Amino acid sequence: MKPKKKNILLTGANGYIGKRILPSLINSGYHVICCVRDKKRFSADEKFLESISIIEIDFLKEETLHKIPKNIDAAYYLMHSMTNNRNYEEIESKVAQNFSKVVSLTSVQHVIYLSGIVNENKLSRHLESRKNVERILSNGQFNLTTIRAGIIIGSGSASFEIIRDLVEKLPIMITPKWLKTKCQPISVFDVIQYLTKTLFNSDTFNKNFDIGGKDILSYKDMLLGYAKERGMKRWIIIVPVMTPRLSSYWLYFVTSTSYKLAIALVNSMKVPVVCRDNSLSEILEIKPISYNEALGKTIRTIKNKIIVSSWKDSFISGDIDFNLSEFTKVPEYGCFKDVRKRNVKNIGSTIENIWSIGGEKGWYYANWLWKIRGYMDKFLGGVGLRRGRTHPTIIHPGDAIDFWRVLFTDKKKGHLLLFAEMKVPGEAWLEFKINNGELIQTATFRPKGLNGRLYWYIVYPFHGFVFNGMINKLIKE
Repeated sequence: MKPKKKNILLTGANGYIGKRILPSLINSGYHVICCVRDKKRFSADEKFLESISIIEIDFLKEETLHKIPKNIDAAYYLMHSMTNNRNYEEIESKVAQNFSKVVSLTSVQHVIYLSGIVNENKLSRHLESRKNVERILSNGQFNLTTIRAGIIIGSGSASFEIIRDLVEKLPIMITPKWLKTKCQPISVFDVIQYLTKTLFNSDTFNKNFDIGGKDILSYKDMLLGYAKERGMKRWIIIVPVMTPRLSSYWLYFVTSTSYKLAIALVNSMKVPVVCRDNSLSEILEIKPISYNEALGKTIRTIKNKIIVSSWKDSFISGDIDFNLSEFTKVPEYGCFKDVRKRNVKNIGSTIENIWSIGGEKGWYYANWLWKIRGYMDKFLGGVGLRRGRTHPTIIHPGDAIDFWRVLFTDKKKGHLLLFAEMKVPGEAWLEFKINNGELIQTATFRPKGLNGRLYWYIVYPFHGFVFNGMINKLIKE
């Protein structure tokens, strides 16, 4: 008789770290209970499914907390906000309180909280909020281990993507003075090691630890380090006149980050994030790799198209926070529609074309118009086209594809539904469906007020050009 697997509660299972630690926990022999706000956004490798339970829960809504089982042995607290909402500290505090209250009523032995390095007297709002969450969790009826990490380097991490965007796009950078701030970047591979090996280790109970890589660098050093790794020559000129707002705009327009994330990052980047010691490394016998090693490993991962998770697929990359189920039923009434149909000769080839849309592949026809629309959206405060896509051919519900959000996928039937996250006076859907050997491509727009109707009539002439060309390209073998 096989010994019963221990149950691990994983909050933030759809997040950047949550997606990465899940395979590690399963391979370690645990049963993982994944907490998500929207089941439709959750995806995992089929080979892991028998070791996973999924519960739909919102820690801001106390009426959903009863779904957490009593027989859990440990839990990961991987929930945090990177928004710039006025009340996000209150939200984070409420989530921590609800988590602590409900988990304290279970058989939990150990809770692990991933936080940020908070060693300075003056912290940013976000780091101060993280510190407050730690205080709340420390009062729970369980053993708490807080792991405080600085800048995380890995494929799809917000920090790495910003570094890559800046270096790849700007040969000469005029930058704010916070690029002189010291930090201790750590590879995401090391972060997962720390999180996994800490589990049930009594030497870590009711303590907090800083984790970082081998190097202490300035953000300028990190940019130049990436440039060297990629064989690029870059010049960085630091000026003292950039205000936090100007710095945020600089990041927003040059990189793929959203404006609200840019503000949060700028405020946090002004604060040094350097480890106090490496005591956790000694306890767990982990030797963190250097920044250059982390870069090399990350770049190889991207080249091999092995990107497990990306910040771009989180809702922080856009301006909309919703459950996918709210928008998967495309409205029929009060809408404008552009419907185009074509007979399909090779269904398999057409499906592969649909599943490769966006990102580096583009939109098959008149990509220059899509780029102009992306620049316009960016100028208006939207996400633009720079998010791209996480994988060139694999799509899951909840993924970002340029300025669209994936709502529904059924590759076997050739059915893909996208929702627009661009700035528009209304709501827009783009749907591809193969039915009886025919590709049906439908653009749906539900206008908001008179501006919405005017917008549709202004862009409609372009639809005949763009959408007609796109469907013709999609059906080509």
